[in-house]
Amino acid sequence: MSVTIKPRRMQAPVQSSSTPVIKSSLIEPDGGVVVDLVLPESEREAKTAEAESMPKVRLTKIDMEWVHVISEGWASPLKGFMREDEYLQSLHFNSLRMKDGSIVNMSLPIVLAIDDETKEGIGSSSDVGLVGPDGDLIAILRSIQIYKHNKEERIARTWGTSAPGLPYVEEVVTPAGNWLIGGDLEVLKPIKYNDGLDHYRISPKQLRKEFDKRKADAVFAFQLRNPVHNGHALLMNDTRRRLLEMGFRNPILLLHPLGGFTKADDVPLNVRMEQHSKVLEDGVLDPETTIVAIFPSPMHYAGPTEVQWHAKARINAGANFYIVGRDPAGMGHPTEKRDLYDPDHGKKVLSMAPGLEKLNILPFHVAAYDTVAKKMAFFDPSRAKDFLFISGTKVLLQMRTYARNGE
Repeated sequence: MSVTIKPRRMQAPVQSSSTPVIKSSLIEPDGGVVVDLVLPESEREAKTAEAESMPKVRLTKIDMEWVHVISEGWASPLKGFMREDEYLQSLHFNSLRMKDGSIVNMSLPIVLAIDDETKEGIGSSSDVGLVGPDGDLIAILRSIQIYKHNKEERIARTWGTSAPGLPYVEEVVTPAGNWLIGGDLEVLKPIKYNDGLDHYRISPKQLRKEFDKRKADAVFAFQLRNPVHNGHALLMNDTRRRLLEMGFRNPILLLHPLGGFTKADDVPLNVRMEQHSKVLEDGVLDPETTIVAIFPSPMHYAGPTEVQWHAKARINAGANFYIVGRDPAGMGHPTEKRDLYDPDHGKKVLSMAPGLEKLNILPFHVAAYDTVAKKMAFFDPSRAKDFLFISGTKVLLQMRTYARNGE
């Protein structure tokens, strides 16, 4: 997991004979402003009453997660579910062209599907109310556009395969309606989950303020969807050491586990967050230089296509460095005994992706357990037999055995 920093993307620390200028805007959000679509309290009652009279679209749990993502500005400059022109740009170019001609990365279509009956009920209305799974009004979608949901094209272009068994496809796309509805979002109140973890759900604006408060002059983000192991800790601590050696005075780690939909065999979010908290409590990572927060996005498992979304969203949160590892956002092939994506393609794509030029990409090599030193270490190919590779499967299924045997 040794880190290599791409020189062409290097962002030097501020140097000055006086006090350095330190601000959270280490990297400008896409579109120049972090989108915030949650209505002020003074408008909520009137807008809720207005929404009551509109045709309704019922949201699934995962639709709600996307409302959360859009409303807080993770997808800035997107201001709602995609209309057809945005959808096509995302699907075919992995990016959006702004009015000034600039390009922002947008590798995943963020869309809302409806069925024939809902489409008929909307009729000629230009606005609709969005209703959560429990029946509560969640948001208004303004100036709507309804267009065809070509599922086969969406699946093939997003995942690069139409093989059966893709988790997000089976959970979301296949059972979805034949139409997509796009428009501008007005969210009636902040999205809360009431699961004991809402204090970890820190918005991009809030994160930028926290980086200000901690006087960060670099922010490096690391995403996980499983527990932190000592190899990850080795990587994160080594990254901070390297940034200090490069002249940064106070690099801050954003440890940012994904908190939306994950496949059934991934470790549940509450377990992961408890483990992350323990890692800080035990001093494996320094609480003074680490922020743990939940990234609310659902997981697609779309490999190099999806890792662009993960990196782009962290730009909007203020991170100017992004750590990328082996097979990011990937998974095993659903029907064959192999990886679905080339394990190296994620980091290669990030180094070339349109709209991500301002982000410093930190690729790393895999760490492993050094049976001689009896600790996690960076892999040394000259003595490969001394290293034990702890795969995700082993983490989940074999670590109990290792512990019982004192290993």
